[in-house]
Amino acid sequence: MNERLEQVTVGEIVATDFRAAGVFERFGIDFCCGGRRSFADACRAAAADPGDVQRALSELPSTSTGDDDVTVWPLDRLIDHVVERHHAYVRSALPTITRYLTKLEGVHGVRHPELARVANYFDELSHEFEQHMMKEEQLLFPYIKSLEAVRQGKSTLPASPFGTVENPIRMMEREHRDAADELRLIRELTDGFKTPADGCTTYQICMTEFEHFERDLHRHVHLENNVLFPRAVALEQELGQRV
Repeated sequence: MNERLEQVTVGEIVATDFRAAGVFERFGIDFCCGGRRSFADACRAAAADPGDVQRALSELPSTSTGDDDVTVWPLDRLIDHVVERHHAYVRSALPTITRYLTKLEGVHGVRHPELARVANYFDELSHEFEQHMMKEEQLLFPYIKSLEAVRQGKSTLPASPFGTVENPIRMMEREHRDAADELRLIRELTDGFKTPADGCTTYQICMTEFEHFERDLHRHVHLENNVLFPRAVALEQELGQRV
């Protein structure tokens, strides 16, 4: 096995080539909340053979471009991408999945009492994540954008409303873990988002929406935890040393 790959984190691997996310998902490797684990540790935690995972990564076609490397994007561009792609998707998906669950609980709730628990967990996730995104967009992201403006020579160092940027980042990362845990419970209750034999078309559509939501959450959290947040901390420290 490649010794350098063994030590690099899975978050770094996905950051430089986002197609690796699909490979890690196939092997059950957590690259978002667990993105700071080394490749070797992440494979071990997922009970995945490192050699098999490495071969799958090496088989990815060489079609990526330099622009795919989000680690070199300006932070304001990265934030805009998160908000316009991931936050917008979440705001669209939350009410859609909620409507499906309400319908399913009414039609299938007697035969599938687990749907009530699924709906409760998703209601908690929805409320918490709406608040989470609002805090990012109104407080954390504008401050990080102001740091990027200073780096580009367009502004002076702003006064922080929360001490170091590490303080709100710790809170955001904790909320990311909470959302991932709630979605993991939903996955367990639905046997991996499977439609039961007596499930209707709406049931199948809802489970498919859960799969899409989980996939987007993995990429969303990865971009923040493993790319945006570490770079924001490093930039704040760099700018503070210049003063």
